[in-house]
Amino acid sequence: MSLPRIMLGGVELVLHSGAPVETLEPLAAGSAMLRMSDGAGVIQTHFEKMQGSISGQGWMPPGLSGLSYSLPLELRTTKVESISGNALVYTLTSTPRPDFAPWGLALVGRDWVRTACAVDDGVATLTAVAGATAYRVCWMPIFSVRATRPSENQDSSGNVHSWSLNWEEV
Repeated sequence: MSLPRIMLGGVELVLHSGAPVETLEPLAAGSAMLRMSDGAGVIQTHFEKMQGSISGQGWMPPGLSGLSYSLPLELRTTKVESISGNALVYTLTSTPRPDFAPWGLALVGRDWVRTACAVDDGVATLTAVAGATAYRVCWMPIFSVRATRPSENQDSSGNVHSWSLNWEEV
C-alpha cells in the first residue's frame, strides 16, 4: 500500500518538488489565559482551529501557481495525527482523509502491532488485542484552509527549487 501525497486545492505535491516538511499547530488566537481576582488562571477558548506550513526543496517548483488563494482550499495532509491511551474508543480531533483510512495500533510487549480500526462520525473504535497494554489510533487529516501563495526561489547552479507556504484552517 503506497502512502498518499499532500494535496492542496486538488493539486498533488509530487516528490520532484522535494520531500515536503509539514508543520501542524493550534491557532494561538483561539484561546487565552484569563486571571481571576484570586490570581487563578482560567483558559477561555473561543474556537479551536489549526495552522501550519509546508515546504520543500526539489528539482521542480510545486506547481501551485494556478490555484485561487482568495478562496478556501482543501488541504489533504500527510502529517499523521494520533491519540494514545488504554481505551478502545477515541474521538478524532480532525477529519481524516477520505482516501486513506485511519489505522489502529496496539502495544504488545515492546512492539506496536496493527489492529482493526472502524470510524463512524468522527469516533474511532479499535479491536482488542490479547496482551496489549496500550492502544493508538492514527490518521492523516483533511482541512479547509486559507493559504498564501508559496514563496519560491531557484538556485540555477544546482537546479534546485525551494518553496514554502503557510495556511490557516477556515
